[in-house]
Amino acid sequence: MQKKSFERDAARRRVILDAARDCILKFGYAKSSLEDIAKQAAVSRPLIYRKFKSKEEIFGAVLEDLFETQYRAAEHALAKPGSRREKLMSVYEALLLDPWRELIVDAPMGTEFYEACRRVTPDIDERRRKIQLKYTQAVLGTKEVSEVFMLAVDGLTHDLPATKVLRRRLEVLIDRFVRD
Repeated sequence: MQKKSFERDAARRRVILDAARDCILKFGYAKSSLEDIAKQAAVSRPLIYRKFKSKEEIFGAVLEDLFETQYRAAEHALAKPGSRREKLMSVYEALLLDPWRELIVDAPMGTEFYEACRRVTPDIDERRRKIQLKYTQAVLGTKEVSEVFMLAVDGLTHDLPATKVLRRRLEVLIDRFVRD
């Protein structure tokens, strides 16, 4: 009985997180209400409040869920055989290119999504940066070189390029940092 209750709670949480993500990417963080999320999830607002205390908490959970998926993909990339260049490209495929395509290019409010991440949940964004540094350092070796690489990666995205353009920029950058 307890297992069914746990599975039902996990399924409801998943539905709420997916609905919240859809609303935020469609309408933006500021314009997404708990009512919108409840309608999208086909659940009541009181049920949402039983699972999450606030819109900020829902947003944080959406981010954590998104980042956990990226981290698993990056860890898988690091575990696979391959050159340092291939590993770094695979890690940034998981951490940058896949989410870029899904959240920035394909979503109307994608750029606002990441801005809200920094503004609303700075602790989650800080944790993401630390984990990204860990994965980058696993390939590049030193913290200093890894930090410079990450700063350069940040610069690749400022003009909101198409995914194909971003991929090519990343390839050029990796070629400058990794000589296998």
